[in-house]
Amino acid sequence: MIVPFLMLVALASGWQPAPQAPADPRIVSMVSAVSASDLRAFDTRLVGFGTRNDFSEQVHSQTRGIFAARDWIRAQFETIAKTSGGRLSVTLDTYEQPKTARTPRAVTESSVIAMLRGDDPNGPTYVLSSHYDDCDGDCTDGAGNAPGADDNGSGVVAVIEAAKVMAATSFHGTIIFACFDGEELGLWGSDHFARVLKAQGVHVVADLNNDIIGASLGPDGTAAPNDVRVFSEALPVETKPGFVNALGSENDSPSRELARFVEETSDQYAAPMKVRLIYRADRFLRGGDQESFAAQGFPAIRFVEAHENFTHQHQNVRVENGVQHGDLLSFLDFDYLARVTQANVATLAALALGPEPPENAQLVTNRLGYTSTLRWKPTARASSYEIVWRSTTAPQWQYAQDVGSVTEATVDVSKDDYILGVRAVDAEGHRSPVSYPTPVRG
Repeated sequence: MIVPFLMLVALASGWQPAPQAPADPRIVSMVSAVSASDLRAFDTRLVGFGTRNDFSEQVHSQTRGIFAARDWIRAQFETIAKTSGGRLSVTLDTYEQPKTARTPRAVTESSVIAMLRGDDPNGPTYVLSSHYDDCDGDCTDGAGNAPGADDNGSGVVAVIEAAKVMAATSFHGTIIFACFDGEELGLWGSDHFARVLKAQGVHVVADLNNDIIGASLGPDGTAAPNDVRVFSEALPVETKPGFVNALGSENDSPSRELARFVEETSDQYAAPMKVRLIYRADRFLRGGDQESFAAQGFPAIRFVEAHENFTHQHQNVRVENGVQHGDLLSFLDFDYLARVTQANVATLAALALGPEPPENAQLVTNRLGYTSTLRWKPTARASSYEIVWRSTTAPQWQYAQDVGSVTEATVDVSKDDYILGVRAVDAEGHRSPVSYPTPVRG
């Protein structure tokens, strides 16, 4: 057998594989509680409103239109709040969206926001998001039928189900369960809310956005019952010239570190669901609410089913050339949707129960050498820290060294040949996402 060179280096150096956090029985319990039948019932109810188009907001009805759906979503969260011991509150983020070049008139936007307060009032905030508006073949058609079962009834019901199974648990961090309005016409609701969070100085550590996560069968019949894509953007384009190449950091934005955390956590708690990391902000010609959070400097990723079928998105319901078009319930796989929801629940719980990533991580580069020195600011609830590293061509962290309860440490790893980072570990063994260090000479 030929042993790869990097493996030989690791064996010779005594490097240890990056360890997995011990399984938390609270997370196991929450993941196990996710119900495919509840997801089906929730989505059936959403589709029953006929349309959730933004421009159906003037329909004054309890049974049809976007605001009838909004009120139903709000009622679900209010019912869930009764299990939270008073920690879950439900509000509407409502405002007037002016007319744009794409739209016929101004329209009222109204997102549903359910906030589960953590035990640290000054602690981090984690967002689980979706959008509840939808489209037929015309995204300004407020009168036509638009079922929106997958885009994005699937994401909305995943957020509701996550709130249902998580509300009774106490978390260190605050969790926001968000169902945004106005995504289809320009990410309106999420943009408004993310700007509000930024203006208020809310410390958002992660946005997990869910949009089109309910179908396991592709347009050519390809089945992917255990695969889900997670999109994450690289460093901002405003990064100063030369910064990325000098650091070797093109793959280590905060959103990429969050995506790696999603994959690791899903592997542990949501198997057989497999996260497939996609190193892009989103698909070509499409976008999602995670981009609103990324634009405000918040780490953000998007879950999307493995094989989308475009005949089921933004389509009038019809049969054409023997092909059924339209975003119908019959195309969804609710067992698959349950597994994607489990991956979300596991990740969100691991984040909100664990420590924050270390801030202001730095890689000391004041002299030539064969080792690497990192320093960072202490993190609340961290009992120790791990320096992690990987080959420059590896997608996931490969090795780790526990360096104890310190804020600076040196490891016997060449900073020239490997990518390094640091993460916090709490007393229960929960690990934070990795913080990527900025090189400093002082």
